[in-house]
Amino acid sequence: MHDIRFIREYPAAFDAGLKKRNLAPLSAEILAIDTRRRAAITESEGIQARRKTLSQQIGMAKRKGEPADALMAEVAALEEGLKKGEALAAELDAELTRRLEVLPNLPAGDVPAGSDETANVEVRRHGNQRNFSFAPKDHVALGEATGEMDFAAAVKISGSRFVFLKSHLAKLERALAQFMLDLHTIEGGYTEVSPPLLVKDAAVYGVGQLPKFAEDMFHTDNGFWLVPTAEVPLTNLVNDTVLDEKDLPLRFTAYTPCFRSEAGAAGKDTRGIIRVHQFPKVEMVSITTPEQSAAEHERMTGRAEEVLKRLGLAFRTIVLCGGDMGPASRKTYDIEVWLPGQTAYREISSCSNCGDFQARRMAARFRPKEGKGTRFVHTLNGSGLAVGRTLIAVLENYQNEDGSVTIPEALKPYMGGLTTIPAPAK
Repeated sequence: MHDIRFIREYPAAFDAGLKKRNLAPLSAEILAIDTRRRAAITESEGIQARRKTLSQQIGMAKRKGEPADALMAEVAALEEGLKKGEALAAELDAELTRRLEVLPNLPAGDVPAGSDETANVEVRRHGNQRNFSFAPKDHVALGEATGEMDFAAAVKISGSRFVFLKSHLAKLERALAQFMLDLHTIEGGYTEVSPPLLVKDAAVYGVGQLPKFAEDMFHTDNGFWLVPTAEVPLTNLVNDTVLDEKDLPLRFTAYTPCFRSEAGAAGKDTRGIIRVHQFPKVEMVSITTPEQSAAEHERMTGRAEEVLKRLGLAFRTIVLCGGDMGPASRKTYDIEVWLPGQTAYREISSCSNCGDFQARRMAARFRPKEGKGTRFVHTLNGSGLAVGRTLIAVLENYQNEDGSVTIPEALKPYMGGLTTIPAPAK
């Protein structure tokens, strides 16, 4: 949510931020609504003050035994005007909220301009792409050959964009998640959380998914939303809360299934498990002060990168342009892992600094060590990592010519002594 006071003071900066999002300037329209709203409030306050004065005069007249009919008639007339004024102010306040709540966050000053992914900027690369002595297969061919990646059974039971993972692949998925959680909690200082997977409207609204992105999520018939990411419950741990600065930053991590309708992804990545309706992910969330949020963003991105480094996977990190960022973010780094089966880098993590955008929607504040009053916290979230896509990367990068897959060293302690996923039976 945007601060109307910022728009009043810096309308040009507000419009410049919208322009970087490829949106038309809106400050004039928004401020016109705000001006009418404030005028209605001022008029109502004037009526209330006049009514209070008249009530005092009526009381004095009655104590003196003097007639007060004219005064009482004026009060009655004021009541009608007050009702209309308050109703208008409430109507304009709701209109202002409707206009502001669907607008995305304003990009940070160092976010590149651009309308889509072609304007994203690579900031670094790590690792070398593996040179194969044979034509590498993609994860679908590798998984289906062993029967451990079963799409046909999933289609019969759930429909398209679902999968059954079995035996070694199910174990590998679990191993990846446990490895990531251990890395984030033991070395990264994150607190592990097992959150609810069903949340109310207010929680999804708080992180900026509602009202604009309802079609991208799954909704139950009794009023709950299936979490599209653990960011939703983890960030909402601080909703309607006043924290102490000495307790910040708060860092949470969780391993959960995530649910997305992929409403805008028709025809995209229909093969395999790159884009499915249900997928596992390890999420990281940080709650910090405005002064520390930029450093926390770099730290979080580094923790996600560290997972790939330990797994020996080549990746690149890019900063997203204004037109390619998620709506709640003010700056986002995407980490893309090399997939030899696609001969392309594909997103495996997205780490975003949301500034105070979500905190304003959630009423999440902190009490500074010095000074009076409270301030809004800054919230950050990042994938640490998308487990299914990491499984894809391991399968494709560690495959052998016979169809077997070598287990990366970092995962061997989690695989119960297994060092290789066997080749398919001939």
